[in-house]
Amino acid sequence: MNFISDNAYGASPEILAAMADAASGAAVSYGEDAWSARVEARLAEIFEHEVAVFPVVTGTAANSLILSQLCPPYGGVLCHEKSHIAVDECGAPEFFTGGAKLGLMQGPSAKIAPEAIAKGLGQFASGVHSPKPAVVSITQATEFGAVYRPAEIAALAEAAHERGLKLHMDGARFANALASLGCSPAEASWKAGVDALSLGASKNGALMAEAAVFFNRDDARDFAYRRKRAGQLVSKMRFVSAQLEAYLKDDLWLRTAARANAQAKRLSNGLSKLPDIAIAHPTEANIVFAWMAEAKARRLHEAGFLFYDWDRADGRIMARLVCSFATPEADVERLLEAARV
Repeated sequence: MNFISDNAYGASPEILAAMADAASGAAVSYGEDAWSARVEARLAEIFEHEVAVFPVVTGTAANSLILSQLCPPYGGVLCHEKSHIAVDECGAPEFFTGGAKLGLMQGPSAKIAPEAIAKGLGQFASGVHSPKPAVVSITQATEFGAVYRPAEIAALAEAAHERGLKLHMDGARFANALASLGCSPAEASWKAGVDALSLGASKNGALMAEAAVFFNRDDARDFAYRRKRAGQLVSKMRFVSAQLEAYLKDDLWLRTAARANAQAKRLSNGLSKLPDIAIAHPTEANIVFAWMAEAKARRLHEAGFLFYDWDRADGRIMARLVCSFATPEADVERLLEAARV
């Protein structure tokens, strides 16, 4: 019974069928195929805005290549100290930017506030002796499952833009955030001031498909070369784009994300009613963080429940429990039942 990650589950039937369809016949290579063109057109429709779209295979590639596009080698990227780009990408942002420095900021539930930007810029306050700040990167939803409201994004964008910085959004769980907010993709991105988005699909039913999305084509100038040099221009790109096309068709991405969120909410609500368990962060997407005694966490592991022991303090474990588009409802009920013991 797997609650380790939304990466643990496979692909949705619609996406698998789309890949099978793409396997018949021949198509132009290296992203010049009809699937890739349709994905860009569909995303322009979804975001109500002209976009430059570059499918890639991993979220690390989407994040790191976008940051390398927006930030020079001598630049700086402001981000939360617990963000994925800071702690889970093996230095890929620094590598692909050619040496840019990450300036780490703090904030509850891995969110940053506009006033944190001014403070964060203090890390780059020595003129030519410091990296030149270029980008603010936020995660939607955050590593702790928190969701930025459009007004919060707009305030961050204003604080960034007035200082000449671009705003990047790591949207590995962007669909989960949208399902939680109930707003349009445009309202949660470019209308709020986001310059570039790493649009995730792999955590929400795709096999291996993400996209770098730029809302200003000037920002994407020569990005195609950057993607090629990074080994992310797949020769049979139609198989990546076919996943994205199916993901976006008939709002599949929002429906699967809403299901994952609902499962997490059921789990969070059930755990919160137990006297010996405390919810550590608000459950706003598909991730639940819960403090429990180490002995209880061990018993749950021994009973077959897989999850990360995210933190430890005073004989307690903060468990991270992630629900996916395919997490069986019965598994949530089994976990709640086992946690009552």
